[in-house]
Amino acid sequence: MDWKTGQVQPQSSVMLPSVTMKLQVSMLLVAWFGVLGCVQAEFFTSIGHMTDLIYAEKDLVQSLKEYILMEEAKLSKIKSWANKMEALTSKSAADPEGYLAHPVNAYKLVKRLNTDWPALEDLVLQDSAAGFIANLSVQRQFFPTDEDEMGAAKALMRLQDTYKLDSDTISKGELPGTKYQAVMSADDCFGMGRLAYNEGDYYHTVLWMEQVLKQLDAGEEAITTKAQVLDYLSYAVFQLGDLHRALELTRRLLSLDPSHERAGGNLRYFERLLEEERDKMVSNQTEAELATQEGIYERPMDYLPERDVYESLCRGEGVKLTPRRQKRLFCRYHHGNRTPQLLIAPFKEEDEWDSPHIVRYYDVMSDEEINRIKEIAKPKLARATVRDPKTGVLTVASYRVSKSSWLEEDDDPVVARVNRRMQHITGLTVKTAELLQVANYGMGGQYEPHFDFSRRPFDSGLKTEGNRLATFLNYNDEQDVFKHLGTGNRVATFLNYMSDVEAGGATVFPDLGAAIWPKKGTAVFWYNLLRSGEGDYRTRHAACPVLVGCKWVSNKWFHERGQEFLRPCGSTEVD
Repeated sequence: MDWKTGQVQPQSSVMLPSVTMKLQVSMLLVAWFGVLGCVQAEFFTSIGHMTDLIYAEKDLVQSLKEYILMEEAKLSKIKSWANKMEALTSKSAADPEGYLAHPVNAYKLVKRLNTDWPALEDLVLQDSAAGFIANLSVQRQFFPTDEDEMGAAKALMRLQDTYKLDSDTISKGELPGTKYQAVMSADDCFGMGRLAYNEGDYYHTVLWMEQVLKQLDAGEEAITTKAQVLDYLSYAVFQLGDLHRALELTRRLLSLDPSHERAGGNLRYFERLLEEERDKMVSNQTEAELATQEGIYERPMDYLPERDVYESLCRGEGVKLTPRRQKRLFCRYHHGNRTPQLLIAPFKEEDEWDSPHIVRYYDVMSDEEINRIKEIAKPKLARATVRDPKTGVLTVASYRVSKSSWLEEDDDPVVARVNRRMQHITGLTVKTAELLQVANYGMGGQYEPHFDFSRRPFDSGLKTEGNRLATFLNYNDEQDVFKHLGTGNRVATFLNYMSDVEAGGATVFPDLGAAIWPKKGTAVFWYNLLRSGEGDYRTRHAACPVLVGCKWVSNKWFHERGQEFLRPCGSTEVD
Protein backbone atom coordinates (compact mmCIF):
# COMPACT_ATOMS: atom_id res chain seq x y z
CA MET A 1 0.00 0.00 0.00
CA ASP A 2 1.28 3.45 -0.90
CA TRP A 3 0.16 5.38 2.20
CA LYS A 4 0.56 8.70 0.40
CA THR A 5 -1.88 7.83 -2.37
CA GLY A 6 -3.85 5.01 -0.83
CA GLN A 7 -3.02 2.83 -3.83
CA VAL A 8 -1.83 -0.73 -3.51
CA GLN A 9 1.50 -1.33 -5.22
CA PRO A 10 2.57 -4.58 -6.82
CA GLN A 11 5.10 -6.48 -4.72
CA SER A 12 8.55 -7.14 -6.10
CA SER A 13 8.45 -10.85 -5.22
CA VAL A 14 5.79 -12.43 -7.42
CA MET A 15 4.75 -16.06 -7.39
CA LEU A 16 5.65 -17.92 -10.56
CA PRO A 17 3.29 -20.41 -12.19
CA SER A 18 3.67 -24.05 -11.28
CA VAL A 19 5.79 -25.33 -14.15
CA THR A 20 7.39 -28.45 -12.77
CA MET A 21 10.86 -28.62 -14.27
CA LYS A 22 11.42 -24.87 -14.73
CA LEU A 23 10.24 -24.16 -11.20
CA GLN A 24 12.60 -26.76 -9.71
CA VAL A 25 15.56 -25.36 -11.58
CA SER A 26 14.57 -21.78 -10.67
CA MET A 27 14.25 -22.70 -6.99
CA LEU A 28 17.65 -24.38 -7.06
CA LEU A 29 19.25 -21.29 -8.63
CA VAL A 30 17.54 -18.99 -6.13
CA ALA A 31 18.89 -21.15 -3.31
CA TRP A 32 22.42 -20.96 -4.72
CA PHE A 33 22.36 -17.19 -5.16
CA GLY A 34 20.73 -16.72 -1.77
CA VAL A 35 23.73 -18.34 -0.11
CA LEU A 36 26.01 -15.94 -2.00
CA GLY A 37 24.36 -12.78 -0.72
CA CYS A 38 27.08 -12.23 1.86
CA VAL A 39 29.92 -12.08 -0.70
CA GLN A 40 30.76 -8.55 -1.81
CA ALA A 41 32.28 -9.28 -5.22
CA GLU A 42 31.33 -6.19 -7.26
CA PHE A 43 32.02 -7.96 -10.55
CA PHE A 44 29.94 -5.54 -12.62
CA THR A 45 32.47 -2.71 -12.17
CA SER A 46 35.22 -4.51 -14.13
CA ILE A 47 34.95 -6.59 -17.30
CA GLY A 48 38.46 -7.89 -16.55
CA HIS A 49 37.21 -9.42 -13.31
CA MET A 50 34.01 -10.68 -14.91
CA THR A 51 36.08 -12.88 -17.26
CA ASP A 52 36.85 -15.06 -14.22
CA LEU A 53 33.13 -15.83 -14.00
CA ILE A 54 33.23 -17.37 -17.49
CA TYR A 55 35.77 -19.96 -16.38
CA ALA A 56 33.94 -20.59 -13.11
CA GLU A 57 30.68 -21.22 -14.99
CA LYS A 58 32.47 -23.49 -17.50
CA ASP A 59 33.84 -25.56 -14.62
CA LEU A 60 30.39 -25.81 -13.06
CA VAL A 61 28.88 -26.97 -16.35
CA GLN A 62 31.51 -29.71 -16.61
CA SER A 63 30.83 -30.77 -13.03
CA LEU A 64 27.07 -30.77 -13.71
CA LYS A 65 27.51 -32.95 -16.81
CA GLU A 66 29.54 -35.45 -14.77
CA TYR A 67 26.74 -35.54 -12.22
CA ILE A 68 24.18 -36.13 -15.00
CA LEU A 69 26.26 -39.02 -16.41
CA MET A 70 26.40 -40.64 -12.95
CA GLU A 71 22.66 -40.22 -12.52
CA GLU A 72 22.02 -41.66 -15.98
CA ALA A 73 24.27 -44.65 -15.22
CA LYS A 74 22.44 -45.22 -11.95
CA LEU A 75 19.02 -44.95 -13.62
CA SER A 76 20.17 -47.33 -16.35
CA LYS A 77 21.05 -49.93 -13.73
CA ILE A 78 17.73 -49.43 -11.94
CA LYS A 79 15.81 -49.63 -15.21
CA SER A 80 17.61 -52.85 -16.20
CA TRP A 81 16.81 -54.37 -12.80
CA ALA A 82 13.15 -53.30 -13.06
CA ASN A 83 12.79 -54.88 -16.54
CA LYS A 84 14.38 -58.08 -15.33
CA MET A 85 12.14 -58.26 -12.26
CA GLU A 86 9.03 -57.45 -14.32
CA ALA A 87 9.67 -60.42 -16.63
CA LEU A 88 10.44 -62.74 -13.70
CA THR A 89 7.46 -61.75 -11.53
CA SER A 90 5.07 -62.03 -14.49
CA LYS A 91 6.18 -65.64 -14.86
CA SER A 92 6.24 -66.50 -11.14
CA ALA A 93 2.90 -64.85 -10.31
CA ALA A 94 1.14 -66.89 -12.99
CA ASP A 95 1.81 -70.15 -11.07
CA PRO A 96 3.39 -69.42 -7.67
CA GLU A 97 3.38 -72.98 -6.35
CA GLY A 98 4.59 -74.49 -9.59
CA TYR A 99 7.36 -71.85 -9.81
CA LEU A 100 8.52 -72.47 -6.22
CA ALA A 101 8.37 -76.22 -6.71
CA HIS A 102 11.79 -75.85 -8.23
CA PRO A 103 14.24 -75.51 -5.29
CA VAL A 104 16.55 -73.12 -7.20
CA ASN A 105 13.67 -70.69 -7.78
CA ALA A 106 12.77 -70.87 -4.09
CA TYR A 107 16.38 -70.17 -3.10
CA LYS A 108 16.72 -67.27 -5.54
CA LEU A 109 13.47 -65.66 -4.29
CA VAL A 110 14.77 -65.69 -0.72
CA LYS A 111 18.16 -64.38 -1.86
CA ARG A 112 16.64 -61.57 -3.91
CA LEU A 113 14.45 -60.31 -1.10
CA ASN A 114 17.19 -60.66 1.51
CA THR A 115 20.17 -59.41 -0.50
CA ASP A 116 19.40 -58.05 -3.98
CA TRP A 117 16.51 -55.71 -3.14
CA PRO A 118 18.42 -54.13 -0.20
CA ALA A 119 21.36 -53.67 -2.59
CA LEU A 120 19.03 -51.90 -5.02
CA GLU A 121 17.86 -49.70 -2.15
CA ASP A 122 21.48 -48.70 -1.49
CA LEU A 123 21.90 -47.90 -5.20
CA VAL A 124 18.81 -45.69 -5.24
CA LEU A 125 19.97 -43.86 -2.11
CA GLN A 126 23.45 -43.20 -3.48
CA ASP A 127 24.16 -39.43 -3.50
CA SER A 128 25.57 -38.88 -6.98
CA ALA A 129 25.37 -35.10 -6.48
CA ALA A 130 28.01 -35.01 -3.73
CA GLY A 131 30.88 -34.13 -6.09
CA PHE A 132 28.88 -31.48 -7.90
CA ILE A 133 27.68 -29.86 -4.65
CA ALA A 134 31.25 -29.87 -3.31
CA ASN A 135 32.50 -28.09 -6.43
CA LEU A 136 29.62 -25.63 -6.28
CA SER A 137 30.42 -24.86 -2.65
CA VAL A 138 33.97 -23.94 -3.64
CA GLN A 139 32.91 -21.83 -6.63
CA ARG A 140 29.97 -20.00 -5.13
CA GLN A 141 32.12 -17.74 -2.93
CA PHE A 142 33.05 -16.04 -6.22
CA PHE A 143 29.48 -15.69 -7.50
CA PRO A 144 27.98 -12.24 -8.15
CA THR A 145 25.67 -10.71 -5.58
CA ASP A 146 22.37 -8.82 -5.67
CA GLU A 147 24.46 -5.65 -5.89
CA ASP A 148 26.13 -7.00 -9.04
CA GLU A 149 22.79 -7.85 -10.64
CA MET A 150 21.43 -4.41 -9.82
CA GLY A 151 24.63 -2.78 -11.09
CA ALA A 152 24.48 -4.77 -14.32
CA ALA A 153 20.84 -3.81 -14.87
CA LYS A 154 21.58 -0.13 -14.25
CA ALA A 155 24.48 -0.40 -16.70
CA LEU A 156 22.12 -1.58 -19.45
CA MET A 157 19.75 1.28 -18.67
CA ARG A 158 22.66 3.74 -18.73
CA LEU A 159 23.68 2.50 -22.17
CA GLN A 160 20.05 2.69 -23.25
CA ASP A 161 19.87 6.36 -22.26
CA THR A 162 23.33 7.51 -23.34
CA TYR A 163 23.24 5.95 -26.79
CA LYS A 164 19.48 6.34 -27.33
CA LEU A 165 18.79 2.64 -27.73
CA ASP A 166 15.24 1.35 -27.41
CA SER A 167 14.50 -1.73 -25.32
CA ASP A 168 13.79 -3.79 -28.42
CA THR A 169 17.27 -3.11 -29.84
CA ILE A 170 18.93 -4.19 -26.59
CA SER A 171 16.64 -7.22 -26.26
CA LYS A 172 17.61 -8.39 -29.75
CA GLY A 173 21.29 -7.73 -29.04
CA GLU A 174 21.62 -5.50 -32.10
CA LEU A 175 24.60 -3.48 -30.90
CA PRO A 176 27.44 -2.15 -33.10
CA GLY A 177 30.74 -4.02 -33.13
CA THR A 178 29.48 -7.17 -31.42
CA LYS A 179 31.03 -10.53 -32.33
CA TYR A 180 28.55 -12.69 -30.44
CA GLN A 181 24.78 -12.94 -30.62
CA ALA A 182 22.97 -12.22 -27.36
CA VAL A 183 19.22 -11.88 -26.92
CA MET A 184 17.03 -11.22 -23.91
CA SER A 185 13.98 -13.33 -23.20
CA ALA A 186 10.71 -11.89 -21.97
CA ASP A 187 11.65 -13.13 -18.49
CA ASP A 188 15.00 -11.27 -18.74
CA CYS A 189 13.21 -8.08 -19.72
CA PHE A 190 10.75 -8.55 -16.88
CA GLY A 191 13.71 -8.81 -14.49
CA MET A 192 15.02 -5.50 -15.80
CA GLY A 193 11.67 -3.80 -15.34
CA ARG A 194 11.21 -5.18 -11.84
CA LEU A 195 14.68 -4.05 -10.74
CA ALA A 196 13.92 -0.55 -12.06
CA TYR A 197 10.59 -0.59 -10.20
CA ASN A 198 12.28 -1.60 -6.93
CA GLU A 199 14.59 1.41 -7.33
CA GLY A 200 11.63 3.76 -7.86
CA ASP A 201 12.73 4.25 -11.49
CA TYR A 202 9.30 4.22 -13.14
CA TYR A 203 10.61 5.62 -16.43
CA HIS A 204 12.70 2.50 -17.12
CA THR A 205 10.05 0.27 -15.55
CA VAL A 206 7.66 1.36 -18.32
CA LEU A 207 10.24 0.89 -21.09
CA TRP A 208 11.06 -2.67 -20.07
CA MET A 209 7.56 -3.81 -19.09
CA GLU A 210 6.31 -2.62 -22.49
CA GLN A 211 9.05 -4.70 -24.10
CA VAL A 212 7.88 -7.76 -22.14
CA LEU A 213 4.34 -7.25 -23.44
CA LYS A 214 5.66 -6.88 -26.97
CA GLN A 215 7.51 -10.20 -26.78
CA LEU A 216 4.60 -11.99 -25.10
CA ASP A 217 2.17 -10.62 -27.71
CA ALA A 218 4.51 -12.01 -30.38
CA GLY A 219 3.96 -15.49 -28.95
CA GLU A 220 7.16 -15.96 -26.95
CA GLU A 221 6.85 -18.60 -24.22
CA ALA A 222 7.76 -17.33 -20.77
CA ILE A 223 7.22 -17.94 -17.08
CA THR A 224 6.16 -14.30 -16.70
CA THR A 225 2.47 -13.71 -17.38
CA LYS A 226 0.82 -10.69 -18.95
CA ALA A 227 -1.09 -10.13 -15.72
CA GLN A 228 2.15 -9.75 -13.79
CA VAL A 229 3.49 -7.27 -16.35
CA LEU A 230 0.29 -5.20 -16.38
CA ASP A 231 0.34 -5.08 -12.58
CA TYR A 232 3.72 -3.31 -12.60
CA LEU A 233 3.09 -1.29 -15.74
CA SER A 234 -0.20 0.20 -14.61
CA TYR A 235 1.27 1.49 -11.37
CA ALA A 236 4.44 2.79 -13.08
CA VAL A 237 2.51 4.90 -15.63
CA PHE A 238 0.35 6.19 -12.78
CA GLN A 239 3.51 7.36 -11.00
CA LEU A 240 4.54 9.12 -14.22
CA GLY A 241 1.28 11.07 -14.13
CA ASP A 242 -0.60 9.16 -16.84
CA LEU A 243 -3.85 8.42 -15.02
CA HIS A 244 -5.81 7.60 -18.18
CA ARG A 245 -3.40 4.92 -19.31
CA ALA A 246 -3.09 3.53 -15.78
CA LEU A 247 -6.87 3.06 -15.82
CA GLU A 248 -6.77 1.44 -19.26
CA LEU A 249 -4.00 -1.00 -18.25
CA THR A 250 -5.77 -1.89 -15.01
CA ARG A 251 -8.95 -2.76 -16.93
CA ARG A 252 -6.88 -4.91 -19.24
CA LEU A 253 -5.38 -6.65 -16.22
CA LEU A 254 -8.82 -7.37 -14.79
CA SER A 255 -9.96 -8.79 -18.13
CA LEU A 256 -7.14 -11.34 -17.84
CA ASP A 257 -7.57 -11.96 -14.11
CA PRO A 258 -11.01 -10.83 -12.82
CA SER A 259 -10.19 -12.04 -9.30
CA HIS A 260 -7.05 -9.86 -9.01
CA GLU A 261 -7.79 -8.14 -5.70
CA ARG A 262 -5.21 -5.36 -5.97
CA ALA A 263 -6.27 -4.49 -9.51
CA GLY A 264 -9.88 -4.17 -8.39
CA GLY A 265 -8.91 -1.75 -5.65
CA ASN A 266 -6.66 0.22 -8.00
CA LEU A 267 -9.43 0.47 -10.60
CA ARG A 268 -11.80 2.07 -8.13
CA TYR A 269 -9.04 4.37 -6.89
CA PHE A 270 -8.10 5.49 -10.44
CA GLU A 271 -11.74 6.06 -11.38
CA ARG A 272 -12.22 8.24 -8.32
CA LEU A 273 -9.10 10.28 -9.13
CA LEU A 274 -10.20 10.67 -12.72
CA GLU A 275 -13.61 11.89 -11.65
CA GLU A 276 -12.02 14.44 -9.33
CA GLU A 277 -9.75 15.55 -12.15
CA ARG A 278 -12.68 16.05 -14.50
CA ASP A 279 -14.45 18.17 -11.92
CA LYS A 280 -11.41 20.46 -11.61
CA MET A 281 -10.70 20.70 -15.30
CA VAL A 282 -12.47 23.39 -17.26
CA SER A 283 -10.66 24.01 -20.50
CA ASN A 284 -6.97 23.41 -19.90
CA GLN A 285 -5.44 20.10 -20.86
CA THR A 286 -3.55 18.40 -18.10
CA GLU A 287 -0.12 16.83 -18.30
CA ALA A 288 -1.73 13.46 -17.84
CA GLU A 289 -3.85 13.91 -20.96
CA LEU A 290 -0.84 14.98 -22.99
CA ALA A 291 1.07 11.94 -21.77
CA THR A 292 -1.84 9.70 -22.76
CA GLN A 293 -1.99 11.20 -26.23
CA GLU A 294 1.71 10.74 -26.82
CA GLY A 295 2.19 7.45 -24.96
CA ILE A 296 5.83 8.54 -24.48
CA TYR A 297 7.32 9.64 -21.18
CA GLU A 298 10.13 12.11 -20.61
CA ARG A 299 13.31 10.90 -19.00
CA PRO A 300 13.53 12.50 -15.53
CA MET A 301 16.06 15.27 -14.97
CA ASP A 302 19.02 14.39 -12.78
CA TYR A 303 21.93 16.01 -10.95
CA LEU A 304 24.21 16.54 -13.97
CA PRO A 305 23.54 19.93 -15.65
CA GLU A 306 25.45 19.07 -18.85
CA ARG A 307 23.89 15.61 -19.22
CA ASP A 308 22.57 16.23 -22.75
CA VAL A 309 25.84 17.70 -24.02
CA TYR A 310 27.90 14.96 -22.41
CA GLU A 311 25.78 12.13 -23.83
CA SER A 312 25.60 13.74 -27.28
CA LEU A 313 29.40 13.81 -27.42
CA CYS A 314 29.48 10.17 -26.34
CA ARG A 315 27.35 9.37 -29.41
CA GLY A 316 29.71 11.40 -31.60
CA GLU A 317 27.18 14.21 -31.96
CA GLY A 318 27.75 17.90 -31.26
CA VAL A 319 31.52 17.77 -31.72
CA LYS A 320 32.67 21.36 -32.31
CA LEU A 321 35.61 20.50 -34.53
CA THR A 322 34.87 23.17 -37.13
CA PRO A 323 36.85 23.37 -40.40
CA ARG A 324 38.52 26.54 -39.11
CA ARG A 325 39.64 24.80 -35.92
CA GLN A 326 40.68 21.69 -37.82
CA LYS A 327 43.09 23.79 -39.91
CA ARG A 328 44.96 24.60 -36.69
CA LEU A 329 45.57 20.92 -35.88
CA PHE A 330 48.76 19.28 -37.08
CA CYS A 331 50.82 16.09 -36.91
CA ARG A 332 54.54 16.10 -36.14
CA TYR A 333 57.41 14.09 -34.72
CA HIS A 334 57.92 14.92 -31.05
CA HIS A 335 61.38 14.83 -29.47
CA GLY A 336 60.45 16.33 -26.09
CA ASN A 337 62.51 19.53 -26.24
CA ARG A 338 65.41 17.58 -27.74
CA THR A 339 65.42 14.90 -25.06
CA PRO A 340 68.35 12.61 -26.01
CA GLN A 341 66.23 9.45 -25.88
CA LEU A 342 63.65 10.96 -28.24
CA LEU A 343 66.13 12.43 -30.67
CA ILE A 344 66.94 8.87 -31.70
CA ALA A 345 63.34 7.66 -31.69
CA PRO A 346 60.82 10.54 -31.63
CA PHE A 347 57.13 9.89 -31.05
CA LYS A 348 54.37 10.67 -33.52
CA GLU A 349 52.32 13.52 -32.07
CA GLU A 350 48.87 14.56 -33.28
CA ASP A 351 46.85 17.58 -32.17
CA GLU A 352 43.39 16.60 -30.91
CA TRP A 353 42.39 20.12 -29.82
CA ASP A 354 43.94 23.54 -30.12
CA SER A 355 42.90 25.40 -26.95
CA PRO A 356 43.38 23.98 -24.42
CA HIS A 357 46.07 22.02 -26.20
CA ILE A 358 45.28 18.29 -26.17
CA VAL A 359 47.64 15.97 -28.03
CA ARG A 360 47.75 12.27 -28.85
CA TYR A 361 50.96 10.25 -29.03
CA TYR A 362 51.21 7.04 -31.04
CA ASP A 363 52.98 3.76 -30.21
CA VAL A 364 53.55 4.80 -26.61
CA MET A 365 53.12 1.27 -25.24
CA SER A 366 53.75 -2.06 -26.97
CA ASP A 367 51.32 -4.98 -26.80
CA GLU A 368 53.80 -6.85 -24.59
CA GLU A 369 54.00 -3.94 -22.14
CA ILE A 370 50.23 -3.57 -22.09
CA ASN A 371 49.70 -7.28 -21.40
CA ARG A 372 52.28 -7.26 -18.61
CA ILE A 373 50.79 -4.19 -16.93
CA LYS A 374 47.30 -5.70 -17.13
CA GLU A 375 48.66 -8.95 -15.70
CA ILE A 376 50.19 -7.32 -12.61
CA ALA A 377 47.30 -4.87 -12.15
CA LYS A 378 44.43 -7.36 -12.34
CA PRO A 379 44.96 -8.98 -8.88
CA LYS A 380 45.05 -5.50 -7.32
CA LEU A 381 41.93 -4.11 -8.99
CA ALA A 382 39.46 -2.55 -6.56
CA ARG A 383 36.39 -0.36 -7.01
CA ALA A 384 37.51 3.08 -8.19
CA THR A 385 36.77 5.87 -5.75
CA VAL A 386 36.24 9.62 -5.83
CA ARG A 387 37.10 12.19 -3.20
CA ASP A 388 34.21 13.83 -1.40
CA PRO A 389 34.66 17.60 -1.97
CA LYS A 390 33.36 18.43 1.51
CA THR A 391 35.23 15.86 3.64
CA GLY A 392 38.14 14.92 1.39
CA VAL A 393 37.38 11.23 2.12
CA LEU A 394 37.58 8.66 -0.68
CA THR A 395 34.29 6.94 -1.45
CA VAL A 396 32.63 4.95 -4.26
CA ALA A 397 30.09 6.68 -6.48
CA SER A 398 27.53 5.62 -9.08
CA TYR A 399 28.97 8.11 -11.57
CA ARG A 400 32.32 6.29 -11.61
CA VAL A 401 31.95 2.64 -12.63
CA SER A 402 35.35 1.00 -12.94
CA LYS A 403 38.04 -0.77 -10.96
CA SER A 404 41.56 0.54 -10.58
CA SER A 405 44.90 -0.35 -9.08
CA TRP A 406 48.08 1.60 -8.39
CA LEU A 407 51.42 0.25 -9.59
CA GLU A 408 54.81 1.11 -8.14
CA GLU A 409 58.07 0.91 -10.04
CA ASP A 410 59.18 -1.94 -7.75
CA ASP A 411 56.23 -4.04 -8.95
CA ASP A 412 57.83 -4.72 -12.31
CA PRO A 413 60.53 -3.22 -14.57
CA VAL A 414 57.88 -2.39 -17.18
CA VAL A 415 56.28 0.13 -14.79
CA ALA A 416 59.54 2.03 -14.36
CA ARG A 417 60.11 1.92 -18.12
CA VAL A 418 56.67 3.37 -18.90
CA ASN A 419 57.11 6.07 -16.24
CA ARG A 420 60.44 7.16 -17.75
CA ARG A 421 58.85 7.25 -21.19
CA MET A 422 56.05 9.55 -20.00
CA GLN A 423 58.65 11.79 -18.39
CA HIS A 424 60.63 12.01 -21.63
CA ILE A 425 57.52 12.76 -23.71
CA THR A 426 56.09 15.46 -21.43
CA GLY A 427 59.32 17.00 -20.23
CA LEU A 428 57.91 16.87 -16.69
CA THR A 429 59.41 15.03 -13.74
CA VAL A 430 57.70 11.93 -12.40
CA LYS A 431 59.39 12.29 -9.01
CA THR A 432 56.38 14.19 -7.63
CA ALA A 433 53.79 12.44 -9.80
CA GLU A 434 51.28 9.94 -8.47
CA LEU A 435 51.74 6.22 -8.99
CA LEU A 436 50.69 4.71 -12.30
CA GLN A 437 46.95 4.08 -12.08
CA VAL A 438 45.48 1.24 -14.14
CA ALA A 439 41.71 1.15 -14.66
CA ASN A 440 39.36 -1.38 -16.20
CA TYR A 441 35.79 -0.34 -16.93
CA GLY A 442 32.86 -2.63 -16.19
CA MET A 443 29.43 -3.01 -17.77
CA GLY A 444 28.52 0.42 -19.11
CA GLY A 445 31.68 1.60 -17.35
CA GLN A 446 31.98 5.37 -17.14
CA TYR A 447 33.30 8.35 -15.23
CA GLU A 448 30.93 11.29 -15.55
CA PRO A 449 32.24 14.86 -16.10
CA HIS A 450 34.87 15.83 -13.54
CA PHE A 451 38.07 17.79 -13.06
CA ASP A 452 41.39 16.09 -12.46
CA PHE A 453 42.73 19.06 -10.47
CA SER A 454 41.67 20.04 -6.97
CA ARG A 455 39.45 23.10 -6.81
CA ARG A 456 37.53 24.97 -4.15
CA PRO A 457 33.72 24.74 -4.52
CA PHE A 458 31.97 27.87 -5.77
CA ASP A 459 30.17 29.80 -3.06
CA SER A 460 27.04 31.44 -4.49
CA GLY A 461 27.05 33.90 -1.57
CA LEU A 462 30.49 35.20 -2.45
CA LYS A 463 30.56 38.59 -4.15
CA THR A 464 32.09 38.54 -7.59
CA GLU A 465 33.92 41.75 -6.75
CA GLY A 466 36.85 41.81 -4.37
CA ASN A 467 40.46 40.69 -4.41
CA ARG A 468 41.99 37.23 -4.37
CA LEU A 469 42.81 37.40 -0.66
CA ALA A 470 39.13 37.67 0.28
CA THR A 471 38.37 34.65 -1.87
CA PHE A 472 41.13 32.62 -0.27
CA LEU A 473 39.98 33.37 3.25
CA ASN A 474 36.42 32.51 2.34
CA TYR A 475 37.53 28.99 1.41
CA ASN A 476 40.12 28.58 4.13
CA ASP A 477 38.14 25.77 5.78
CA GLU A 478 37.57 23.77 2.59
CA GLN A 479 39.43 20.50 2.05
CA ASP A 480 42.68 20.60 0.07
CA VAL A 481 42.65 17.03 -1.23
CA PHE A 482 46.35 17.00 -2.20
CA LYS A 483 47.71 18.87 0.81
CA HIS A 484 48.90 15.68 2.50
CA LEU A 485 51.05 14.84 -0.54
CA GLY A 486 52.99 18.08 -0.30
CA THR A 487 53.40 18.14 -4.09
CA GLY A 488 50.84 20.76 -5.06
CA ASN A 489 47.95 20.35 -7.48
CA ARG A 490 47.67 18.03 -10.48
CA VAL A 491 49.29 20.06 -13.21
CA ALA A 492 48.81 17.57 -16.08
CA THR A 493 47.21 14.28 -17.10
CA PHE A 494 48.82 11.58 -19.27
CA LEU A 495 46.25 8.96 -20.30
CA ASN A 496 47.29 5.68 -21.97
CA TYR A 497 44.71 3.69 -23.94
CA MET A 498 45.55 0.02 -23.41
CA SER A 499 42.73 -1.43 -25.50
CA ASP A 500 40.54 -0.68 -28.47
CA VAL A 501 36.84 -0.30 -27.72
CA GLU A 502 34.33 -1.59 -30.27
CA ALA A 503 31.67 1.00 -29.38
CA GLY A 504 31.46 3.82 -26.85
CA GLY A 505 34.13 4.61 -24.26
CA ALA A 506 35.24 7.98 -25.66
CA THR A 507 36.96 10.65 -23.57
CA VAL A 508 34.88 13.80 -23.97
CA PHE A 509 35.22 17.44 -22.90
CA PRO A 510 31.69 18.90 -22.63
CA ASP A 511 32.78 22.54 -22.35
CA LEU A 512 34.92 22.22 -25.48
CA GLY A 513 32.65 19.96 -27.51
CA ALA A 514 35.58 17.58 -28.00
CA ALA A 515 35.52 13.78 -28.22
CA ILE A 516 38.62 11.56 -28.26
CA TRP A 517 38.22 7.88 -29.12
CA PRO A 518 40.37 5.11 -27.61
CA LYS A 519 43.11 3.62 -29.79
CA LYS A 520 45.23 0.87 -28.30
CA GLY A 521 48.86 1.89 -27.74
CA THR A 522 48.17 5.63 -27.99
CA ALA A 523 48.09 8.22 -25.23
CA VAL A 524 46.57 11.67 -24.80
CA PHE A 525 48.06 14.49 -22.76
CA TRP A 526 46.78 17.84 -21.51
CA TYR A 527 47.54 20.41 -18.80
CA ASN A 528 44.94 20.78 -16.05
CA LEU A 529 46.41 24.05 -14.76
CA LEU A 530 47.23 27.27 -16.52
CA ARG A 531 50.82 28.49 -16.22
CA SER A 532 49.63 30.79 -13.44
CA GLY A 533 48.66 27.78 -11.34
CA GLU A 534 44.95 28.48 -11.76
CA GLY A 535 42.77 25.55 -12.76
CA ASP A 536 41.79 25.37 -16.42
CA TYR A 537 38.08 24.75 -16.09
CA ARG A 538 37.79 23.94 -19.77
CA THR A 539 39.45 20.58 -19.05
CA ARG A 540 36.35 19.18 -17.33
CA HIS A 541 36.09 15.77 -19.01
CA ALA A 542 34.40 12.39 -18.81
CA ALA A 543 34.87 8.76 -19.76
CA CYS A 544 31.78 7.74 -21.74
CA PRO A 545 30.02 4.44 -20.95
CA VAL A 546 31.51 1.45 -22.76
CA LEU A 547 28.78 0.16 -25.07
CA VAL A 548 30.62 -2.84 -26.51
CA GLY A 549 34.10 -3.96 -25.57
CA CYS A 550 36.53 -4.04 -22.66
CA LYS A 551 38.27 -0.74 -21.90
CA TRP A 552 41.66 -0.66 -20.18
CA VAL A 553 43.53 2.59 -19.50
CA SER A 554 46.45 3.71 -17.38
CA ASN A 555 47.25 7.25 -16.37
CA LYS A 556 49.86 9.36 -14.67
CA TRP A 557 48.97 12.55 -12.85
CA PHE A 558 51.88 15.01 -12.71
CA HIS A 559 51.96 17.48 -9.79
CA GLU A 560 53.19 21.07 -9.56
CA ARG A 561 56.24 20.60 -7.33
CA GLY A 562 59.39 19.91 -9.23
CA GLN A 563 58.05 21.43 -12.46
CA GLU A 564 59.03 25.03 -11.62
CA PHE A 565 61.83 25.15 -14.20
CA LEU A 566 60.35 22.54 -16.52
CA ARG A 567 57.13 24.50 -16.99
CA PRO A 568 57.75 28.07 -15.77
CA CYS A 569 54.89 30.17 -14.42
CA GLY A 570 53.12 32.68 -16.63
CA SER A 571 53.06 36.41 -16.03
CA THR A 572 49.27 36.72 -15.90
CA GLU A 573 46.41 34.81 -14.32
CA VAL A 574 45.25 33.33 -17.63
CA ASP A 575 48.64 32.31 -19.02
